[in-house]
Formats: sequence, structure tokens, C-alpha cells
Amino acid sequence: MPLPHFSWRYRIALLLSMGVVVPLGFWVRFYSPAPEWLNDALGSVAYEIFWILLFVFLLPKRAPIRAAIAIFLITCALEVLQLWQAPWLQAARATLAGRLVLGNTFSWSDFPAYIVGSALGWLVVRSLRRALNLPQKL
Repeated sequence: MPLPHFSWRYRIALLLSMGVVVPLGFWVRFYSPAPEWLNDALGSVAYEIFWILLFVFLLPKRAPIRAAIAIFLITCALEVLQLWQAPWLQAARATLAGRLVLGNTFSWSDFPAYIVGSALGWLVVRSLRRALNLPQKL
């Protein structure tokens, strides 16, 4: 059976969702008046959701659960990579893009936020698919 066609509406919905998640993530991470630990946690949740949305934007026929699991594993690996202080990684982390993607300090407390963000990202993608009457592979 051939894979279903994913409409341009699905990709537009994913882009719009990213357009909401990115500014919201920056706001909660850097500008929100909440305590720092909460800003970090909510920023990590938004970070996970963004990467899941981007993953399914680039590979729209992938099951949302696969996207959520892949992004969760990658972000956990990046978190552990923060323990490695190689000069080339430090140089990359000195840039805004490097800091946003690679992070700069390891924290066990990021892992629960990654779990929550992955679950919410999965739910967002499933909701978009449901709203657009697309197949509901997990």
C-alpha cells in the first residue's frame, strides 16, 4: 500500500506551529519573570517541541511517535555531550547557534523536561494530523 500524500496544508500548519513555539520558547527561557529553574524547564520543553515539528516538517510521512523518540534520544545525547569540554565544542558553544543547539552545561533536571516536551510535541503533531484528516499512525 503506498504511503498517503501529505498536503501542503500539513506543512503550513507545522510551520505556523514552529512560528508559535520558537518565540514562546525564547520568551520563557530569557524574558519570563518566573524563577530561573522554571524558565529553563519550560524552555527545554519548547526546544523539544520545536525539533519534533521540524523533524516531521522535513519527513512528513514519518510516524509522530518515531519523531518524538528520535528527538528525545538526540537531545539526551546532546545533554550528555555537554560533559565533554573539547576545544572545538567549546568554540561552537561560544556562538549563539552553538549554545542554542548544543547547550553549555549538563543538568540532570533537563531530562524530565525533554520527556514532557517530547510527549507534548507528539501530541501537537497528532492533533495537527487529526485536524487535517491525515493518517493517525502513532
